[in-house]
Formats: sequence, structure tokens, C-alpha cells
Amino acid sequence: MTAPSSSKPALRIRKAAVLGAGVMGAQIAAHLTNANVETVLFDLPAKEGPKSGIALKAIENLKKLSPAPLADSSRAAAIIPANYDDDLQHLQDVDLVIEAIAERMDWKLDLYKKIAPHVSKTAVLASNTSGLSINGLAEALPEQLRHRFTGVHFFNPPRYMHLVELIPTKLTDPGVLEGLEAFLTTTVGKGVVYAKDTPNFIGNRIGVFSMLATMHHTEQFKLGFDTVDALTGPAVGRPKSATYRTADVVGLDTMAHVIKTMADTLADDPWHAYFKAPAWLSGLIEQGALGQKTGAGFYRKAGKDIVVLDVAKRDYRPSEQKASDEVSAILAIKDPAEKFGKLRASSDPQAQFLWATFRDLFHYTAYHLADIADTARDVDFAIRWGYGWKLGPFETWQAAGWQQVAGWIAEDIAAGKAMSKAPLPAWVTDGRNGVHGKSGSYSAADKTDKPRSQHPVYQRQLFPDPILGEKFDQGSTVWENDGIRLWTLGDDGVGIISFKTKMHTVNDQVLDGIQHAIGVAEEQLKAVVIWQTGEPFSAGADLKGALGLLQAGKFDDFRAMVANFQRTSMRIKHALVPVVSAVRGLALGGGCEFQMHSARTVAALESYIGLVEAGVGLLPAGGGLHELAVRAAQANPADPFEALKKVFETVAMAKVSASALDAKQLGLLRDSDVVVFNPYELLYVAKKVALSLADSGYRPPLYNRNVPVAGDVGTATFKASLANLQAGYFASEHDVAIATRIADTLCGGAIERGSLVDEEWLLELERKHFVELAQTEKTQARIAHTMTTGKPLRN
Repeated sequence: MTAPSSSKPALRIRKAAVLGAGVMGAQIAAHLTNANVETVLFDLPAKEGPKSGIALKAIENLKKLSPAPLADSSRAAAIIPANYDDDLQHLQDVDLVIEAIAERMDWKLDLYKKIAPHVSKTAVLASNTSGLSINGLAEALPEQLRHRFTGVHFFNPPRYMHLVELIPTKLTDPGVLEGLEAFLTTTVGKGVVYAKDTPNFIGNRIGVFSMLATMHHTEQFKLGFDTVDALTGPAVGRPKSATYRTADVVGLDTMAHVIKTMADTLADDPWHAYFKAPAWLSGLIEQGALGQKTGAGFYRKAGKDIVVLDVAKRDYRPSEQKASDEVSAILAIKDPAEKFGKLRASSDPQAQFLWATFRDLFHYTAYHLADIADTARDVDFAIRWGYGWKLGPFETWQAAGWQQVAGWIAEDIAAGKAMSKAPLPAWVTDGRNGVHGKSGSYSAADKTDKPRSQHPVYQRQLFPDPILGEKFDQGSTVWENDGIRLWTLGDDGVGIISFKTKMHTVNDQVLDGIQHAIGVAEEQLKAVVIWQTGEPFSAGADLKGALGLLQAGKFDDFRAMVANFQRTSMRIKHALVPVVSAVRGLALGGGCEFQMHSARTVAALESYIGLVEAGVGLLPAGGGLHELAVRAAQANPADPFEALKKVFETVAMAKVSASALDAKQLGLLRDSDVVVFNPYELLYVAKKVALSLADSGYRPPLYNRNVPVAGDVGTATFKASLANLQAGYFASEHDVAIATRIADTLCGGAIERGSLVDEEWLLELERKHFVELAQTEKTQARIAHTMTTGKPLRN
């Protein structure tokens, strides 16, 4: 596979160094290591013990953090610990240096002077500062380094947050920026937004202002912190952590520091009077209640309950976190224009609060667009990717009716209701219907609409993250039924199968559809990719349909459904054209089995893959256990049991991978399967892999008639380990019954160790155990409980 050609040589990054082993530095090093970039992690020399002890301790701590910065915990060993006294020679063969020390200009400048003589002549030097002047930092560098210096601001946690802000100086070489953008996008999997060198850049400038406005209006409308979180979370398309839980996670001291930075550096901002920590925030910090890291902030745990700070009582009370009935009804309205109209017109304090926070956010963002960003698109992506909002501020405003909302904001400014008297910029009311349209997104600085970047790296994103109103080519339908659509994009001969079901679950229409679509592909196409237009890849079998058959006593229909599932997996495996699964998000149960039977899987890093049937009292019966038994035999024909040990535990405990790299460790992905870091590049890479297989003369694997199995000895060995679990109350009697059937299937049944069986023997064992388990009262209770509550039942 070759990337789209560019006239300039690519920026090749074999090795990187991260300066500073604090929270961000260590996690940036972890994510570079996830991406197979050899990384040196520097910190100050330790006063006691090993000289690089601070870096060593930070690396060790990466294994304990949640969410996990390492996609596979064993990768911690690949990070090289270093200190500034003994190890600066490492910088001579490093291609990228990222400085991530504390937000002190003087400390950063001192460090740059120290490292400058050791940095190679071609290395890129970047600061992960969250708000200091990049041009100010560049002044400490020798002349020859300045054109290779830039700001590169990761958001916390770096593995999971899609945003990276790239902040050039006046002297940064455009070629350096292009190369770094390509590296950050494809290798590290990020969404890059260019920011101007203004305090806090784009994400934190707008995101922190939004939090300050929320805090101001919390006081103004006398609402509880839990009520505000109920209003500013998923109800308005934002993360569950909403406002005050987010502040607790970030750290209240960090929050106060960012607010102080805004106050110190933005003296002329018309909203400057609000750049101060509210009294209750300062009070919490003085008491050492800094949020999650100290166990208390706006919230704290009291036993199993979560309690919230009540400012009036100066104590914690049970958290209620509920919107009023009137506001809940308004927020449920689908039409954004109607929703915003009703919020503004309502006399409910919660509705007035929401309108006020949105109004001030829109006002602030429009006022500062020209100063902080090239286009409105950059602002919306920065907030979506850095703060996890479904829509950015400009998208939200445009969806609600641009001119109508602009008129309301202007009225509130005139009436003295807005936080600032600053007028809306003239471009807001120049007759436009928004800032995003067919010709691009508005640039207030250049007074024109600008299209998306033409950087060659974006040719790899066939379906990029769309901005409001954007539509991409949906391809041409080749064949479809109620379960799936087989379609093509372009004329490369690769068919794409996408499911139509909710959560891309698997029902009869999906099973029949896949089988028929592969038949069509064998006649008309070169290869097939199974790819969904959004996450998840597949949440597995349609449990509702399965339970319905069981409860109605239609066991023959139930057996037929299981046989059809297996037939589909085998159709994928033995297709005459290569079938490649392009996985992102959840791939559970049947979804996992489909990718296991594909010629190759291309998985986004954030793929959570698992055979989870044991959790609902069943075992995998879409060919998953059969495939694991065949792979174990191929890995070690003399003793398949060795290869089965790891996968037995994976399946019996219904383990789900923490990443695509972890799925390889669990035996659910093969070493030959491909991991892609940017989810928007997944389809592009999967199509290239499928074509590569087709062009190399692909033939499906032969049906295996001689699979050596571990037999009854293997099953007995697994059963012995289960007895210990049951004795220690780690497993119920039904857990053991399920796991025993899993062991029996993986080991080929009650036959002699080393016996040779064919694949149909293993599939028949799978079906038999699955149907027998499904008929038990306890399994049916587990299925019903999971469907009702979304949680597993231990019975």
C-alpha cells in the first residue's frame, strides 16, 4: 500500500523523545509506543535510587491507570527511561522531540537551552503546552532549530481524545507541518486542527469559557451542581461527565490554573471579569478537595453512593441529577429551532439557565473566531474532538436557525442579559444562514468560505468525520435485503457489506443477506469488505429473536438459526473472493465470529472484541469455537492443548479486548491482522488489503478433514481448574456447566487425545452444546435479564 503521492519527501519518524514524565508526558509516550514508535521518556535525575527513577516510576504507573494509556500493557517495557544528566545523547538519533513539562515559560526555556546542542539537524521539536505562546517559546531556540519548532497540543487522555492542535510559529517550515500532520493523522490516529498562537489556543479557549459561563449561570439561577450536570451532559449531546464531573476528573487545581492563565493573558477580552474561579471552587481547592485524584471535589463517594456538594449547607448531600419535567420535554424535541425557541421562552430556571449558557457560548465564539482560528470548522472540530461534544458551538447554532438565534443574542446583549456588552461581529448578521455550507466553512479573518484541507493524507479518509450538512458519496448499491446492503465505492471492484440493523446485530435477514451477497461478489467483484457506516461493528446475535423462539418452544427453528449462523461464517471463510472485516468499536459474539472467519481483519485501535456468549449462559456457536480449535491445531499439531489454554480462559470468562492490540494477545485477532490507528482510515486500508489479497491470486483455505484435537484429556484438565474456581466461590454451578461445554467443544469432544476430526465434527459439537444450554431455565433467565437490564446475571 502506498500513501497518496506528494511532491515533498515524507517526514519519517522512527524514534521519538518525550521530555517530562508527568501525567501528559508519560501518556503521550505510551501512545507513541502503541503506534510502534520507539520512544525515550525523559525526566529530571532522581535524587535517590536509579538516576532515571522518575521516568521508570512513571512507566510503571502507566500499567495502573484507567482508562489504560497502553493498548497492550506489555508495551510499557518498550519505553526507554532517561534523565537529562546522563542520556541527552539519545536525542541525536531522534526524529521527533515532544516537550511536555509543567506550564512554566521559564522552565521550558531553560530546558530548550539544555537540549538544543544535542537535537539532530533534521528532528522536529514540539511543545505540548496547553496555552503558552509558541512564538515566545521559540525565542529560546538557536536559529537553526526555529523553523523545525511548533506547538503540538494533545488532549487528555492522549490515547482516547481525537484532537491534536498544531500551532505553528511565524517561522515554522510548512513542510515540517505537513509531515507532522500526516504522522499525527495516520500513525498516531488523531484529528489535527491548526490553531493560532493565542492563549489556550482553540479547544481550551472555547471549552474553558463554556465551563466558566456554566459556573456563572449555576450561581445566577441557584442550581445544584448535580442538576447542572443533568442538563449539560448527554441531554444536550455532551459526555456523561457533563460539567462538574469533568472538572473533578481534570482536577480542580488544574481548572483554576487554566482560568488564571486566561485572566493573566487575556486582559483585553470583553469577558475578562468572568475569568476568575468562583468562591466555592477556590474553597474546595483550599481544603485540598481537588476532585477525583483526592477522592473529593464537587462529588465524592460515600460508601456505594455518590454525594454532591451543597454550597448553601457547606456539606455533601445525595446526588439527584435530574432535569425538571418541563425541561426534559423541551430537550426531547427533535427540531433544534423549536427546542431553542422553547428554552428561551420558558420561565423554568433550568430552561433559562440552558439558554443563557448557549447564548454566551455562541456570542463568545463568534466574537473571537477571527483571532483564534482559521475557520469555523476548526472551532467545531476542536470542541467535538477535544471535549467530546456531538456538535460544535457553530454547528449547534446553525442547526437551531442562524439568523433567529443571532437576533435573540442581539436582543439579550441590548437588554444587558448577556455576560458581555460586546456587539456580535458584523459578519454574523450579513444575511448568512450559517458558517458551514457547500463551499466550505467561514473564515472570519479572511472573510470567505474555505474548503477542507487538500493535504494528501485526507485521501485516506473515504468517510471523514462530517461537519454539519456535509454529505459524502454513498456509493452504488449492488444488492440489498432488509438485513444488509452490498455496495461499491468507486470502480476498484471491492464490494462493501453494511448491516441495516440497530447496533448492527445479526438476525436471519443479515445471515441470509451475507450469504447471498458473497455469491453476488463471487460473480461480479474482486473482493468484499464488511464495514459499518458507524460504530459498532456488531453487537452480536439478536437475543430478542432467539429468546422468542426458545420461549415458544420452537427448538427446530432455533437449531436452524444456529446452523444458519455457522453456515454464514463458513461462507465468509470459504468465499472464492477474499472477505476482509473492517472492525471498529464493539465486535461481540457473532460480530467477533464473522471477523475470525474473514480472510483478514483490519481493526481500528479502539476495537473491543470478544466472544461474550458465556455471559448470557451460552457458548459461541457461529463457528467461533470451531475456528479456535482449528487455529490451535495449526499452531501446534503435536499438542493443540497448549494453544487452547489462553483462548479457553478468554471465552469462558467472556473477556472483551481493551484494544485491537489486546485482541491479538487474547487470541481473537491473528498476528497477520492489521491494526489502524485512525478510525476514519479504516475503510481505505481494508479495501487496499482486500485488493492486495485478490491481486495476489487469493484462494480460500481448504476444508480441513484432519484437525488434531486435545480430546477428553484436555477437557478433564480444564475441568480440574474449574473445580478450583467453584470451590473458591468465583464461579457458580451454571458458570462451570457452561465452561465445561466450551472446553468440550474446543477439545473436540469425548474422544482420545490426538484424534483427527473434520471441521463439521467441531461445528456439530458447537451446535449441540449451544442448543442444550439454551433450553436450560438458568440460561433463559440470563438472556432475559441481559435484555432487560443490559447487565449479566450470575445464577
